[in-house]
Amino acid sequence: MKYRLSDIAKIVNGQVYGIRTKEINFVTVDSRIFSPAENGLFVAIRGKHHDGHDYIEEISRKQISCFMVNQIPPNLLGYGNNYIVVKDTLAALQKWAAYHRSQFKYPVIGITGSNGKTILKEWMFQVLKDNYFIIRSPKSYNSQVGVPLSVLLMEEKHNLAIFEAGISFEGEMIKLQKIIEPTIGIFTNIGDAHQENFTSLKQKLEEKLKLFFDTETIIYSKDNQMIDSMLQSTRVFENKQLISWSKKYPANFSIERIDKKATTTHIAGTYNNKQYHFSIPFVDEASLENSFHLILLLLHLNFDASTINERLKHLFPVAMRLEMKKAINNSTIINDTYNSDINSLSIALDFLTLQHHHQ
Repeated sequence: MKYRLSDIAKIVNGQVYGIRTKEINFVTVDSRIFSPAENGLFVAIRGKHHDGHDYIEEISRKQISCFMVNQIPPNLLGYGNNYIVVKDTLAALQKWAAYHRSQFKYPVIGITGSNGKTILKEWMFQVLKDNYFIIRSPKSYNSQVGVPLSVLLMEEKHNLAIFEAGISFEGEMIKLQKIIEPTIGIFTNIGDAHQENFTSLKQKLEEKLKLFFDTETIIYSKDNQMIDSMLQSTRVFENKQLISWSKKYPANFSIERIDKKATTTHIAGTYNNKQYHFSIPFVDEASLENSFHLILLLLHLNFDASTINERLKHLFPVAMRLEMKKAINNSTIINDTYNSDINSLSIALDFLTLQHHHQ
C-alpha cells in the first residue's frame, strides 16, 4: 500500500492540512502500534469508550506525524503534524478501503457466520499457501474497523485474499460487503452469537447474507435448512453458483459415512458423482463442520483427493480455540477463551466429552 495524503483525501472527500505529498504505507487505529512509524497514518476513531483524538499528542512523540481526524485538536495546531480532516473517520476509512479493494482483480474469499470464521480462515491459509500468495485478515479483524484495515493490506504481489466479516447490528454487513466484494463466499453457520441486537434469527441471517449480494459462488451447509431455504428463495441469489455439503440431504458434496477414531475422523462422500475418502485430524463437531467447508472449497478449486488429504493431515488448531494443553497432575486444559457465547460453550463441552470417551 502506498498513497500520498492528497490521494487519500481525494478518495474520502477530505481536506489536507500539512504536506500533501507525504507518502503513507501503513495505517492503524491503535495508539500502541506503529510499524513503520515514519510512513504511518493514525486514524482517530471515536468509539463507545475511547476517542482516538485523545491520543494524538502522545502518538506524535512516537514519530507518527500523519493523522486522519474529524477535527484538529486546538492544542496541536502548528505542532508540525499532517492531517486529513473528514466528517467521519470510520466512514472515511471504509471508503478508502473500498477504493483500495477495487484496484485488484484476483479472487477474494469472504467468510461469515456465527462461529468458525477465524479457524476456517486460518485453515484455508494453511492448505492453500503452497499454491497462492495469500493476504488474509490478521487475527480476528472482522469488524467495521478490522475489515477495512485488513483490505488495505492487499498488494499486487498477492493472488488470493481471504477476509472474514462479523456483525453485531442490522445495517453493518452492507458496509463490509462494499469493502470486501468477495468473489467466493463461505457461510459457516447461524447461531445465537450477537443475537441480542436482532429481532430474530431470520433477521440476523438476512443481514449476514448481504455479504454475498455480488458474490459469484457461495459455499454453505445444507444441513441448516434456514440457510438453504433463504439462499434458494431470495431473488438476489438466483443466478449465483450455490455449492453445498450435507450429512442429511442431497447436496453437491454428500457426506455418506463418518467414522471417528481417537484423534482422527474418516469420512466418505460423493462430489460430482465421484466417491471420495478423506481423513480429518479432529473429532469434535465444530472442527468437522469447518473441515467440510474446507474440503468443499478445495474440491471446487479442483484439488485432487490425495492433495486434499495431504493438506488436511497437517492442519493444526488455532490459538485459544479448543486448544488442548497438558497441565499438572496429568490433567488436560481445553483453552477456548476466544469466544464466550452459548454456542461456543456447547461446542467446547462436546469437545470435552469426546476427549473423555477416548481416554
